[in-house]
Amino acid sequence: MTELAHRLQGSITALITPFDKAGAPDMPAWQRLIAAQLEGGTQALVVAGSTGEAAALGDDEYQSLLRAAVRQVAGRVPVLAGSGLANTAKTIELTRRAADCGADAALVVTPPYVRPTQAGLLAHYQAVADAGGLPVVLYNVPGRTGCDMQPQTVATLAAHPRIIGIKEAVADAERMAALVALKNPGFVVLSGDDPTACRAMLCGADGVVSVASNALPRAMQRLCDLARNAEDTAAKAWDARLQPVFEFLGCEPNPVPIKAILQRMGIGEGLRLPLMPLSAAHQEWLQATVAAILSIENQAG
Repeated sequence: MTELAHRLQGSITALITPFDKAGAPDMPAWQRLIAAQLEGGTQALVVAGSTGEAAALGDDEYQSLLRAAVRQVAGRVPVLAGSGLANTAKTIELTRRAADCGADAALVVTPPYVRPTQAGLLAHYQAVADAGGLPVVLYNVPGRTGCDMQPQTVATLAAHPRIIGIKEAVADAERMAALVALKNPGFVVLSGDDPTACRAMLCGADGVVSVASNALPRAMQRLCDLARNAEDTAAKAWDARLQPVFEFLGCEPNPVPIKAILQRMGIGEGLRLPLMPLSAAHQEWLQATVAAILSIENQAG
């Protein structure tokens, strides 16, 4: 577990799921997206997280996407599977299915909607780690789930030999500092928030699970290298270049903006309801952001 935790560092992409014009997963586009990530230096991949519209995928689609990713990556970087659901037994079942598909670890979000207590979160994650068949990365994103896992709870879970890290999406410096204090050789701390990822890594976080890196793999990898090497001035300057892109990615719910960007780049055709395409009011901003991304990626390479 320690070896895998050591590999979960730097720029980790929460992959979108590209769909074709008929609304089915576009497997050739999926392969192109993964190839671009590997070429751009991305250090791990997440399949079927919230950015991947996991809630909209059928069981067969989930398995096909994950198996295809594992096959294409061929061990070059870790592949994490999103497997967090609102019920513990169902989460264990999906985590086992991800293990059967060849995933290296499970990214398990706090149970959405049901709002468990901290004791409930402890019992949930311990059960998934014990019975799911994969190493577990915790994922806390209260803005989406309605549930906020506290650092004291994380401290207890970090002692479990099969819980190897956390993706923390609360954009609070004190929260991140409290989690960084829990790091050990078998437990990593990852930012789940692109706009504050530089600050988190300069504070000691091991990397970022990024939405932006779908379109900016080289730029995000460079940001991670600078920040993790404590090159404070250079990291902050590069981060400042990226902030307008991060701002655009927040203009509508994720993954609507990033999928609009990738569609302009020839990857994917849309989303599944109830998500809608990027609104007309943001189309000019989209065009300017795509142009900025192409320039930034060229300079990062």
